[in-house]
Amino acid sequence: MNNDGNKVKVKLHRSSVSLNLLMQYLLAVVGYVGGLILLVFLAWQFCRLFIWYDTDPLYHFLQFIKDNIAAFIGVLALAGWIPITYHFISKPLSYLDEVVAAAEQMAVSPENQVILSPALLETQNELNRVRESALRDAAAAKEAEQRKNDLIVYLAHDLKTPLTSVIGYLTLLRDEPQISQELRAKYNGIALDKAQRLEDLINEFFDITRFNLTTLTLESKLVNLTRMLSYEFNSILAEKKLKWEMQLAQNVQIICDPDKLERVFDNLFRNAVNYSYPGTDIKLTLTQTDTTVIIEVKNHGKTIPPEKLSRIFEQFFRLDSSRASTTGGAGLGLAIAKEIVELHGGTIKAESDNESICFSVTLPCKKIV
Repeated sequence: MNNDGNKVKVKLHRSSVSLNLLMQYLLAVVGYVGGLILLVFLAWQFCRLFIWYDTDPLYHFLQFIKDNIAAFIGVLALAGWIPITYHFISKPLSYLDEVVAAAEQMAVSPENQVILSPALLETQNELNRVRESALRDAAAAKEAEQRKNDLIVYLAHDLKTPLTSVIGYLTLLRDEPQISQELRAKYNGIALDKAQRLEDLINEFFDITRFNLTTLTLESKLVNLTRMLSYEFNSILAEKKLKWEMQLAQNVQIICDPDKLERVFDNLFRNAVNYSYPGTDIKLTLTQTDTTVIIEVKNHGKTIPPEKLSRIFEQFFRLDSSRASTTGGAGLGLAIAKEIVELHGGTIKAESDNESICFSVTLPCKKIV
């Protein structure tokens, strides 16, 4: 790497094409020189079969060649070496022109397949792999950008509903001072619920901005994971008559960033609550091995189709396309959770079948004695 800090020197190695050309060139030069020497030897032997006289027209010419045999052979060698060298220099240059033209084609019309000479088949396949990878990345980026833009539009539209309700009920409370205490309390409760929903939507806007503009970094320390996972969600469980079941290994301690891991678990718990059938159990388990800890959050809800399960950790991907107020989010929670878990050197995965959903997080650890 150079002083700029962002350029990497490529380690060069000869490709099969250049090796083949070099070998062909060497064989052609050696073959020509060997053939030339053999031809001169045979000519010399042939001339010795005759008796030459001073009056013979060829005598003086042959004598001149004999006296300057080294120069004569050198001229013949040079006369053959020049066209051979030109041929083998022009061939790689034509290959280079093909690769340059292919690169220009990839930039202008990447949807078209690159086709090169048969000798460049390996290069052709590599360029097509790069082209296809770039097309996939561009399509994925475009899709993510479109999903983000759609969500921003939806969120902006969704902001109006709770805001209108808050203003409406507060205006009603201001303009009707004779309202009973019971009705006043009811209107206050509704306004508070709508204000909290408004806060959630605004937080989603901040999530989108933070995810695009910041890079997550860890502030690690020794944490008692058992204690972190022991807090209750009774307030949000009660709304859907859910039960919280815990099976936690005792005194599990790991080195991690507690604030960021807490965000991961909070997201998984709230997802489990949002997508659970009423009156069912949510099960949280924590197990430890010599090298890892495994956290599983399992709930009973509608089975997630395989095509959605494979994309569940993508940015701005939402299971609930209807944007119901109880489950509608920015589609960033699981994407951020995956990034946080992977920054810790762990993995996160999702499984769903038979109306069961299970998220499992595996983190590296060392047992604390």
